[in-house]
Amino acid sequence: MSERFNNRKNDELRPIKFTKDYTKHALSSVLVEFGDTKVIVTASVDDKAPKWMEKDDPRGWITAEYSLLPTSTHTRCQRERTKISGRTQEIQRLIGRSLRSCVNLEKMTGLTITIDADVIQADGGTRCASICGGYIVLEDAFNKLISRGMLKENPILDKIAAVSVGIIDGEVKLDLDYSEDSHAQVDSNIVMTEHGKIIEFQTTAEGNPYEKAQLYQILETAEKAIKEIISKY
Repeated sequence: MSERFNNRKNDELRPIKFTKDYTKHALSSVLVEFGDTKVIVTASVDDKAPKWMEKDDPRGWITAEYSLLPTSTHTRCQRERTKISGRTQEIQRLIGRSLRSCVNLEKMTGLTITIDADVIQADGGTRCASICGGYIVLEDAFNKLISRGMLKENPILDKIAAVSVGIIDGEVKLDLDYSEDSHAQVDSNIVMTEHGKIIEFQTTAEGNPYEKAQLYQILETAEKAIKEIISKY
């Protein structure tokens, strides 16, 4: 078994911390920390449906935006002012899909909630940290909207979380930091509910194909970790 930073076991998460109400003006907010990865996630609400939605559509909507602070990475990254990259689009859609999957949208008719995930320090797993933070601020936002009389009941169906898993030198390893992720032979991002239902299972071989038994091991490792993450909410 190859050695990991801080002598972590292969199935061990990095230190995780959630600091709620991190910003003043957002409806809800949280600072998410997965090791050295840090993401500020906020929720805001519009008392209207998206423009593209039909007038008789009974659903509300949840959408997401994701960005990297220019100095969040080892070398400065450009702000995406006028055109966002394919990677950013992919992550925004992933966050939005994941959060919509755990909500009964018909119980938030006429409301649009926007989740903003801003990475202030990146060390691997930023999309997974953003999804975890997104769920936390969404739950807090719904509770505040209920207290304000804007919602009758909480539309959340189940808690969700996300985590990364990879295969490095033939070993399945949980919650990869950047140094691990950058040379993993297989890279996975898994989103699941608290009760073990799969929302997203993104797994790609960066080099040689991997065995079906390893896929099952990735899934089982992620499921255990996701329950642990949710217990920290």
